[in-house]
Amino acid sequence: TPAHDPNDFEVGLRHNLESINVMNEDASINENGGKYCGLDRYEARKQIVKDLEEQGYLVNIKPHKHNVGACYRCSTTIEPKISYQWFVKMKPLAEPAIEAVKNGTIKFVPERFSKIYFNWMENIQDWCISRQLWWGHRIPAYYCDDCGEMTVQRTAPHSCPKCKSKNIRQDEDVLDTWFSSALWPFSTLGWPDMTEDLKYFYPTSVLVTGYDIIFFWVARMIFSGLEQMGKEPFKYVLIHGLVRDSQGRKMSKSLGNGIDPLDVIDKYGTDALRYALTIGTSPGNDMRFSEEKLEASRNFANKIWNAFRFVMMNFDDDIDFRDINEENYTVADKWILSRINTITREVTENLEKFELGIALQKIYEFIWEEFCDWYIELVKPRLYDRDAKGRLEALFVLNEVLTKAMKLLHPFMPFVTEEIYSHLITNDESIMISKWPEYSDTVMYPEEEKIMEFIMDVVRGVRNIRAEMNVPANRKAKAIFITQNELISKAIKNEFTTFGRLASISEAHIQSDKNGISNDAVAVMVNGAEIYLPLEDLIDIKKEIERLEKEKSTLIMELDRVNKKLNNESFVSKAPVAVVEQEKDKLKKYTEMYEKVLARLSTLK
Repeated sequence: TPAHDPNDFEVGLRHNLESINVMNEDASINENGGKYCGLDRYEARKQIVKDLEEQGYLVNIKPHKHNVGACYRCSTTIEPKISYQWFVKMKPLAEPAIEAVKNGTIKFVPERFSKIYFNWMENIQDWCISRQLWWGHRIPAYYCDDCGEMTVQRTAPHSCPKCKSKNIRQDEDVLDTWFSSALWPFSTLGWPDMTEDLKYFYPTSVLVTGYDIIFFWVARMIFSGLEQMGKEPFKYVLIHGLVRDSQGRKMSKSLGNGIDPLDVIDKYGTDALRYALTIGTSPGNDMRFSEEKLEASRNFANKIWNAFRFVMMNFDDDIDFRDINEENYTVADKWILSRINTITREVTENLEKFELGIALQKIYEFIWEEFCDWYIELVKPRLYDRDAKGRLEALFVLNEVLTKAMKLLHPFMPFVTEEIYSHLITNDESIMISKWPEYSDTVMYPEEEKIMEFIMDVVRGVRNIRAEMNVPANRKAKAIFITQNELISKAIKNEFTTFGRLASISEAHIQSDKNGISNDAVAVMVNGAEIYLPLEDLIDIKKEIERLEKEKSTLIMELDRVNKKLNNESFVSKAPVAVVEQEKDKLKKYTEMYEKVLARLSTLK
């Protein structure tokens, strides 16, 4: 049936078969349908099956699954129909567009998506560009009702160029929306006139789009640009994935799992939404969107804002950074300057390679962990003492690092960064017109970075031990460092005030071996040294044993209760899956806690 099925139509063309239409516009059977003429299509089907059965031609009837087109408005089944349409001959357009990607003039990121592009372009069919819709660019074809002459031109003719008749009408069809969209890179810039905007902005650098419209839009922009402008419309095609819900499902009206961005912005803020859509993503891969991500994004924005408020709270109205003396820089100052310098280089490289998710993750970790959790804590004593040596330098470093960090973060979170930047001491009115930060070989302090890594390891290690042993926050302990590393020994002596305050260490002793260290001392292993904390400095051993024995008894009871439930076949088979899983989680948690308590008791006894 070449007139009623696209596949049959192709077969008919190959075998020169006649295309016979058996349907009217209302889907009833026409005169070519013989005795079924006038019947509705559905009635005709029933009658044909009945006739086949009565005449003995019907062998069997069985279900058959296949795709049936339906109207998106009323869900009525659509019948394929042959009609005259406007087509674009594609082979001459496809060849240079294929070559542009093959020779690297245009690059797909990730590169694997070029396969989708080639698969479509190398098997391309002529493109039907006319549509029978109300909205769109009207096809500029004009017909003379008197002589039938057709003309195609940019402006409507006043008369027929052949017979001079005034009875002219325009084609009622409109262009396929993707035909109009394919002209976007140059039509928006004044084309066909060679405007200054067109000269400057065409071709552009990067097109960012989804993998689901590579052949609808990307391919068509490429061959349209090459044909109309003689040059590719862009250098890179950055492909992003789809935003799915928290369960990995595609968002749709039928599932009711769509998210209105405006609702998200009202609740969490624009920057939080932008952050959540970027963090953890990689080019071409789908991402899962959840409320938890948005909450984490908002928390990050709040963290930045609080850090900014702390910095501004310590600025004086007459502060002048021209008086700083770099000799007053501490190890922490040099470390954070070195780190923001390294982060600048790495983030710039990530952005140049379109690794947006990786770049944002590095900025997040630097701001949250290194700048807020460490550097700000380290400089507080200098800031609180207005006469402290190096106070001005500390303020300068805070301003310098926060300024650069805001510039790096600005492409992802433009609003909070613009607001913060406007209050910092800079030379620009707006972060948007400021220069992107640059890496400098002269602002690298590898020795100070090693010292700070050691200090952070010490503080984290000692804090973990204190937390495990429930040591009161105000109880300090002495520490014995076993090391033969000169840099580490120097760091312990020179930076004791720094790490001693944060780790609640009262005094530090350095030795090259374990001589004189009691067997009950608690050990902390860090890179470059072993740290021993005398147990009697940390806890009242007798009371701690009593507390642990009590905790052990409680855990035994909890484990017994959970095991009885999980060993009860009736409970496991009848209880909701979520409830059973909850009990299994409890079993795992209590078992881990019990093993830790036993290990602690073994150490103390």
